[in-house]
Amino acid sequence: MALRGDAVTAQLAEPALAWRADPYAEALRTGRGPLYLRRGDGWLLPLDVERWCAEPDAADTTVLDRCAGPVLDIGCGPGRLVTALAARGHRALGVDVTPEAVARAVRAGGSALCRSVFDPLPREGRWDTVLLIDGNIGIGGDPAALLRRAARLASPSGSLLVEVATADVDERVEVHVDDGRGGRGAPFRWARLGTRALCAEAPKAGWTRSLTWQAAGRRFVGLRR
Repeated sequence: MALRGDAVTAQLAEPALAWRADPYAEALRTGRGPLYLRRGDGWLLPLDVERWCAEPDAADTTVLDRCAGPVLDIGCGPGRLVTALAARGHRALGVDVTPEAVARAVRAGGSALCRSVFDPLPREGRWDTVLLIDGNIGIGGDPAALLRRAARLASPSGSLLVEVATADVDERVEVHVDDGRGGRGAPFRWARLGTRALCAEAPKAGWTRSLTWQAAGRRFVGLRR
């Protein structure tokens, strides 16, 4: 049976509790891994905590250079992008469900809220650029719902910059955060999309592909309203 209204929001918000728990919060406190997303079959997706907690790298700079106007960073983590955007003169806001991530972002000089993307947010419908970087198209395990939400947050002429998987993948899975040493978080839904899968989903939410690019082994897609 299809879920509607508040039920959809509640379902998509469930990962918030998992991301707030150790070992993810502990990794952010120390700025170090190892940290993984683990599927039920044992497959591990490494999470690049050290890169998230560092200054923007060359690939990040290609994203920053494509940002225009006010920028909303969904799943901002420790805030390297919102901090860099503020230094460039952008009005930039990060949102993240993990208090430790938001605290790090604010300490670094960025602006961030501890909130789900599906919660009410400032400037809805007026963000010129929306970011889904570091695999955050996976938030909630329902890319279609996330793309629709991003469309409501963006301005009528806004853009959405998405980091996609390097593989041609389209999966919705249940995972948990794992530190490789026995620490694990609660299970939650996640998604992984490559370029082809994202470009198949985007038009249903009102987005049109405007560009694709690669940098330092990472892949990105730019979408426009």
